[in-house]
Amino acid sequence: MNRIITDRLILRRFKLSDLNDFFEYAKNPNVGPNAGWEFHKTKEESLNLLNNFVKSDEVWAIELKEKSKVIGSIGLHKDRKRENKSACMMGYVLGEDYWGQGYATEAARAVIKYAFERMNASILSVYHYSFNERSKSVISKCGFKFEGVLRCSTVTQRGEIFDDCCYSMTREEYLNTY
Repeated sequence: MNRIITDRLILRRFKLSDLNDFFEYAKNPNVGPNAGWEFHKTKEESLNLLNNFVKSDEVWAIELKEKSKVIGSIGLHKDRKRENKSACMMGYVLGEDYWGQGYATEAARAVIKYAFERMNASILSVYHYSFNERSKSVISKCGFKFEGVLRCSTVTQRGEIFDDCCYSMTREEYLNTY
């Protein structure tokens, strides 16, 4: 996993010293549920997940350059909904204080470039729940094509069942767009 630098952000590996910043956005009940995970109730809960992120080569910390503060995360994973071995899936989350400022779109565009130019992905997918209009906006700004809705496809930690709105971008579409 390479470090990625954009105009306002640094996408980098998580460090254990990111715990306070990570917990700050992970404990917000408006953040996690939009991405399919329960908000964190304790720092220990955040530390357990942070330990996994530190070891992972799939999840970047989104650091705000001007403040050296982690404001979210973005990941690039094998798309578990596609059998294509070169299919990747992108997911992201941002602290509520940073919504609506273009940070998620900026980070997503950088990771899209990374997926196609460094990982040689043939297709990149991204999903959002039908109620998550902010994520839908980011996806649209990045140029993904709407594929459809996979109904009743995700079960959250609380046992809620949600539809996944599915989008993708092929290598060819990337080359014609970016």
